[in-house]
Amino acid sequence: MASFTHHIFICGNARATDHPRGSCGTEQSQVLRDAFKKALKTAGVGSSVRANPAGCLDQCEHGPVVVIYPQNIWYGHVGPEDAARIVDRTIVGGEIVEDLHIIEDCLNNPSCPHRAKASI
Repeated sequence: MASFTHHIFICGNARATDHPRGSCGTEQSQVLRDAFKKALKTAGVGSSVRANPAGCLDQCEHGPVVVIYPQNIWYGHVGPEDAARIVDRTIVGGEIVEDLHIIEDCLNNPSCPHRAKASI
């Protein structure tokens, strides 16, 4: 079997609903993973791309969060309705879905304006 071309990691970390940083949530994560698996199969790339559950990706303010490797593309506020679009445009088409993209300046940055909003 050939190696995978992409890995889609879907955050499954759960916190209390009132936590200031938010949470990706495990129930939503399984629904999201199922949507990605379906979209990958529909696009005909299910055997070369893996949709994997992940622990905390530490981008909670953007949750639910998905990261695609090896391209290192981070998406936030992803819902099941976004899975097919991400697969079609990013996995198949090689494009970034701009309205979901977490810019590099916000990754692992305590000064990210999204984190500031979450702590208010």
